Parts: sequence; structure tokens; C-alpha cells
Amino acid sequence: MIRFGRRAAVKLAAGLAVMPAAAVAEPAKVIIGTGVDPSFSAYYVAYEGGFFTKHGLDVQLNTGPSGSAMVSLVIQNQIQSAFGAEQAGLLVHALDPNVVVAAEGAVLEQWNGIVGKGIDSVAGLKGKRIGIARASGSEVFWQALVDQRHLDPKDYTIVQVDAPEMVAALQRGDIDAYSVWEPWLTRGIAAVPGARLVIDNVGIIEDRVFVYVNKRWAEQNRDAAVAFMRALIEATALINSDRDAAAADVAKFLKMEVPFAKSLMAKLRFAIRLNQDSVKNFQITEQQLKTVGKLHKPVDWQTLFYPDLLQAVAPGSVDYKLP
Repeated sequence: MIRFGRRAAVKLAAGLAVMPAAAVAEPAKVIIGTGVDPSFSAYYVAYEGGFFTKHGLDVQLNTGPSGSAMVSLVIQNQIQSAFGAEQAGLLVHALDPNVVVAAEGAVLEQWNGIVGKGIDSVAGLKGKRIGIARASGSEVFWQALVDQRHLDPKDYTIVQVDAPEMVAALQRGDIDAYSVWEPWLTRGIAAVPGARLVIDNVGIIEDRVFVYVNKRWAEQNRDAAVAFMRALIEATALINSDRDAAAADVAKFLKMEVPFAKSLMAKLRFAIRLNQDSVKNFQITEQQLKTVGKLHKPVDWQTLFYPDLLQAVAPGSVDYKLP
């Protein structure tokens, strides 16, 4: 046994106290991206609530015009993860198989809809200019409505408009209506005289939003990727157990009033999982893309889903069979 005298022990302790900072593990840097609405609450709460930091991650959270618009940045690992809808995931995975579905994040129970100015029914949309954000939940909902009501796409003029610009476009008269998600439904109705909700997604489709990751990054940085998933699961648990605290985090990040954030979150169902309903939504979207001629190659279901991270943290949350 090696023994130290009191003076030697003091010197040893002092030496340990001034060890270089490099001896302490640096937080893993991760860049993620999504849109600016509460369907992406898991990202906001994990960020503002300190869950990323708790699990040793230094996360940079970027936002764009929609979550789906950010999914393309996962190509070539420009960012490591994005939170968006099904259509973007299918299109981007076809370009880069490293962009994969790691988990479902939320079900949009009463979230999408069409706002029109001076239009009070779906029939009133005929012959009108409709703002659509391509390759996003905006287009998914519009196509689902067209399919369910057997509408003729030729009867409508589709105008590409990013979600944050839709309210202004309706105000200027550039479009007559738009298909979008919250909070742009509520904001458009409040801001534009004569605007109203023509129809919402209830009984038509329940869209979902998904967490995408760069698979190569996840495999090369396994510990950080698993920690990232663990942070999202814990953030989602807070959303479901303490809505007031979670709404405060969401409102802080989105710079909106807490009561408004909380009211919007009540229209969503939050769960980090991959189940048969997750797969079903991608199948629905696959058919939509085929119908409009946008799917230029078959979906590779074996490579699209990447459950490894979720299975490492919550194996009971993974339950599906591929087509």
C-alpha cells in the first residue's frame, strides 16, 4: 500500500485541482433544425428545459419556414437532425439514404386546415388560388382533402407559399386561401378581415411529425445520438406530465404568450415512438406522391426507418412491421 504524508497529500490534491480542462469531457456538439410551431415541442423543451445539456450535448437549434424545409439539411450531415412531416422525409431519403426516420414525435389531432377569405365551404374553393407549402404538411393535408372529396386538381390554382408568408399573401390578395398548420390558422383568422377556417383535418387525416437523423453521424457518434434520443424522451415526458412548465419553455423559444402556446399544444398528442400508425402515415404519403408524380423511385422501407436509437433508450416504444 502506498502511503502519503499529510503535506504530500495536500500537494497531490492541489495538483489535481489544476489539471487541464482538456481532462474533462467536452459536450458533444449537435446541430438540429425545425420549424416554428408547437408540434415540434420536444425540441424546444429539450433545449430550453436543459435536457440536452443534462445528457452532455451542446445543441444548436436552428429554425426555418417549416420543419419539413429543414429535413433537406440532414443531407451530407449539414445538420444532424431535423423534425418534420412525412412527405419531406420520403423525398429527402430518396436523395440520400442516410436521412432516416428515428422516431415519431407528435400526432397532429386538430392542427391542419384551410383558411379562406370570403370563402365559407370547400365548394367555395373551386376556381380559387390556394397557397401551399410544397413538400410539407400543407401539401399532405391538401392532397388528403382532394382524395377524400374527389376534387379535381385542375379546378384550383396552386401557389407555392411558405407557411410564415401565407397570412401576408392572403392580406395582399395574392391568394384566396391557404392550406397550413397552426399557429398560422389562428393567426390568419385574427389578422385578415373576412378570413375564416374553411375546414380542418379532423376526419380527413391525422398528420404526424417525425425526428430525422443522419444515420452515418448517428453510427459514428453513437453515445451522442443515444443521448439525443434520451433527451427528447425526457422532454416529451415533461410535456405530458407538466403542461404548464412545458408550455412556458415552448413560449419562450417561439416568443409567444404562454396561454397561446398551451392552447395550441392541446391540439396535439405527444409521444416519442415508432409504431404501425407511423408506418401507415408514410404509406399514405407515398401514395399521394405517386398520384402527383413526385415519387421518382420506389420507397426503400428497409432503409427509411432507423429504430436503433429509440430501441436503445425505450425498446417498448418500437412496434411495427414494414410493408
